[in-house]
Amino acid sequence: MAPTHVLRCCQRGLSWIPVIFIALVVCWSYYAYVVELCVFTIPSIGEQIVYLIFFHVSFVMFVWSYWKTIFTKPANPSKEFCLAKAEKGRYEKEDKPESQQEILWRAASSLPLYTRTGAGAIRYCDRCQVIKPDRCHHCSACDMCVLKMDHHCPWVNNCVGFSNYKYFILFLAYSLVYCLFIAATVLQYFIKFWTNELPDTHAKFHVLFLFFVAAMFCISILSLFSYHLWLVGKNRSTIEAFRAPVFRTGSDKNGFSLGFRKNVAQVFGDQKKYWPLPLFTSQGDGLIFPTRLVSPDPEQATATLNPEPSDSTAEVPASPLNESQNHLLSNDLHGNNAGGHLANDTLKSVGSDSITISLESES
Repeated sequence: MAPTHVLRCCQRGLSWIPVIFIALVVCWSYYAYVVELCVFTIPSIGEQIVYLIFFHVSFVMFVWSYWKTIFTKPANPSKEFCLAKAEKGRYEKEDKPESQQEILWRAASSLPLYTRTGAGAIRYCDRCQVIKPDRCHHCSACDMCVLKMDHHCPWVNNCVGFSNYKYFILFLAYSLVYCLFIAATVLQYFIKFWTNELPDTHAKFHVLFLFFVAAMFCISILSLFSYHLWLVGKNRSTIEAFRAPVFRTGSDKNGFSLGFRKNVAQVFGDQKKYWPLPLFTSQGDGLIFPTRLVSPDPEQATATLNPEPSDSTAEVPASPLNESQNHLLSNDLHGNNAGGHLANDTLKSVGSDSITISLESES
């Protein structure tokens, strides 16, 4: 037990090395740009002031989003997805996978689950002893199940998931802006130092390397940022891009895609004025996600209609979308009045029979 604990502590300590490296590079870039370039190299006071203002704006936003990405704790499944004590005891005593799956199916009958394993079974984490919500995965580095897990990033020493995915996107965006601004403003003085138009001072080393480092990081960040923008537009995580989620009807890589605008709103929120700020504005709770075709599982209760003509009410399935998620599909539901009248006429003709409701949004 003791060697394992020591090894775990060493791994946690070593995992901070990439973050420390980035922090040291950022601190050096701040010194090189502000002191060596703006103070000792640029002769014009006006140019210094303009450069310093834009530099500090990009620097603050970059550091703010990086900080939030690192220190925002990954969101975990709620207690509703944990097995009850009695069910957990029966699950651990069972040796047959079929019997264990029967226990999981009973426990998951009241949970909002639409995804399955590749074999069509309930997704269960034996390590965390929890039924995995949709888009939830276990991170071996963090040793926990993370809601809407995208990937574990060593450069932030944290899991990127539902709670900090917006921060991660903004971190990439502002780091790209930071590197682009430095490379663009340093380029002319880089050329002058290289062609010996400026005197050979101690600032030459910092200016030359500042351009090389900014250009190198700019190229690498640009590819990663472009890839994640594509993922946001498709409403996929990195894991889902490599392995499509499996629904009752089979795997579907576009199963969670609601259209470009709604996909972006799921990550950044409805209010565009908060999009550039590293503040949590993502929609939902990370446990329930609307899908392109939402229909209850046959194991779960289907919606029924009260036969009374005047005050008829429909009981929704045991796993409906919650209010914070359902509004993503509200435009599609309320935008077609003619379809609504037709649906009402159809429901009246059904009477007291059970019905199944399916909602389809734009692809």
